Amino acid sequence: MNEILTQEKSIYIQIKEMIENDILRDILLEEERAPSTNELAKLYAINPATAAKGVNLLVDEGILYKKRGIGMFVTAGAKRKIMEKRKQNFYNDYVKSLLAEAASLGITKNELIDMIRNAQMGGKNYE
Repeated sequence: MNEILTQEKSIYIQIKEMIENDILRDILLEEERAPSTNELAKLYAINPATAAKGVNLLVDEGILYKKRGIGMFVTAGAKRKIMEKRKQNFYNDYVKSLLAEAASLGITKNELIDMIRNAQMGGKNYE
């Protein structure tokens, strides 16, 4: 939880994503207590209601759950759920548009695979 809030997207979404990132990085472990809305509000100098909005999105998604009088906790299986959701988003946001653009440029499947391999090996340009 040492990331900086930006103006690029809603603060509550950033809070949600930061908690997800901490779960993915094993900073927050499954069944471990998550920061409270008041702790988040104090840490980022934001309104507790804004922090609560981000936390509640995670509760709605089954990533966090509340133990009455104790606080919010990371759900068992939360890391897997986040990974699956982000993989699907990656597919929808990047892979589909990549394939559509490749098709419009007449790039074959093999050429596309070669481009990806070249990029992985630190290639600067595709030739």
